[in-house]
This record gives sequence, C-alpha cells and structure tokens, in this order.
Amino acid sequence: MSAMLKKITEAVSFIKSCYSSSAEIGIVLGSGLGNFVEEMTVEKEIYYTEIPHFPVSTVEGHSGRLIFGQIGQKRIVVMAGRLHFYEGHDATEVAFPVRVMKLLGVHTLLISNAAGGVNASFAVGDLMIITDHISLATVNPLIGKNEDAFGLRFPDMSEPYSKTLIKKGKAIAAQMGYPVKEGIYFGVTGPTFETRAEYKMINVLGGDAVGMSTVQEVIVAVHAGIKVFGVSVITDLGIREEDNIITHEEVLQAAAAAEPKLTALFKELVKAI
Repeated sequence: MSAMLKKITEAVSFIKSCYSSSAEIGIVLGSGLGNFVEEMTVEKEIYYTEIPHFPVSTVEGHSGRLIFGQIGQKRIVVMAGRLHFYEGHDATEVAFPVRVMKLLGVHTLLISNAAGGVNASFAVGDLMIITDHISLATVNPLIGKNEDAFGLRFPDMSEPYSKTLIKKGKAIAAQMGYPVKEGIYFGVTGPTFETRAEYKMINVLGGDAVGMSTVQEVIVAVHAGIKVFGVSVITDLGIREEDNIITHEEVLQAAAAAEPKLTALFKELVKAI
C-alpha cells in the first residue's frame, strides 16, 4: 500500500467510525456558496481538523467541514470549504477529499465555484454549466506514482463533465426558469486575480470563465471513475473597459446573490440522479 493510499484509508476509517452510512453523491461548495446545507437533512458534521491527514481550508468563505445527510432518498456528503493549490497544499492534497469520497461510496460529484467571466456575453450573477476545462495553467494532481487502486496511469479526459448530467442540469434549470450559460472553465493557480493581458489570453485560448479551483478535483474524480457535473457562478468580469479592480469581498457578495439559484439546481439534480 502506498503512503498516499494509507493516508486516504486511515481518513476513511475515521469517518466511518463517526458516521456508518455510505454516501452516493458528493458536493463541493465554492467560495460564498456554503448555504446549500440548509436544504439537506443533516445527519453528521465532521470538521477537517478532526480527520487524520485531511488538509485544512484557510480561505474566507470556506468553513472546513464534511457534512453528511440526505436530500430526498439520496445520501450525500458535502464539502463545505474546499482546498486550493494557492494555500500551499500540493495538487494531491487539493484532490485528497475526492479520493476519500470515492472510498465512502460516492459515484457522482457536483462541483461549484466562483469564477471570473471571460466570455463577453456573460454578466455578474450568471450560472455557467461547465462543459469542459483547460488545465494547462495548473499542476496535474496525477503526477507521480499512479494510485492503481483508483484508476489507470493514463486516464481518458475526453468527457470530464458528464454529458448526461449536463443534459439533466439544463432541463432542470429550464423547468425552474433559470437561464444558464454553458462554457469552458480555465483553471489557474491564484491567488492573484488575472491581469488584463491574461484575461485576453484566456479568451483567445477558448476559456469562457477562469478560476483557482475545480480542475484538480475533477481530474482525480475522472481518474477514479466518478461522474462530474460542474457549475461556475460568474462573480466578476475580466473582459471589461473601465479601470475597476476585483476584490475577494465583491466575489463573495456576488456568489451569495446567485446562491439561491445554484442551490435549487443542485437540490433538484441530486433528486434526479
């Protein structure tokens, strides 16, 4: 057993000693999007600091808890507070919780983030269903010895975001009367927001939105055979004319304003899976 697998196994064993039920669906909540838990029946909360080897979130807007419970008949585990490469965690640590979820029984991952809009047609508050991502500006979490217990050395990434789940998500949004965008998420390391030249470059390369999370988690999820559905909340606009600046406080405010729509979408999608 590798050192990494040993750590994951020990984390899972501790969680199971606290909460014996399995989980089918994992949910990762991005910056300012933590109120989703109010929509679920909470059965157990475990702080990251309690779990052996579990990295700890240090960013405002990320509370740092695994929350277990149900929505309808579906058992879920929610990451209230994600981990970021820019916090000093390495790429495998950022994705550590996803592998823990896999061993807890998770087969589907719903993932959200706050992102900067690059597509000129986007507005602050838009929801963008992620159809694909570009990970060239981040460190791949699968670098190093392959964890054969989870997946192949060279995993296929032609469909990182499940087309079936995207179709369901779009149908649910339409039923609720929520307009949604679709697009490609461009992952960067952060913690600096992008320069104007970088926003233009990302646009040229095909990115519709840019953010400091998600792609490492998704890569590890796909490696482990987990189906993924992702949504970006557009919290600021990178392609703009005026000389304004972007602050984290404004990002959190914009995410909070859009949160009810995202929460409703995720809740109904969980029921439909």
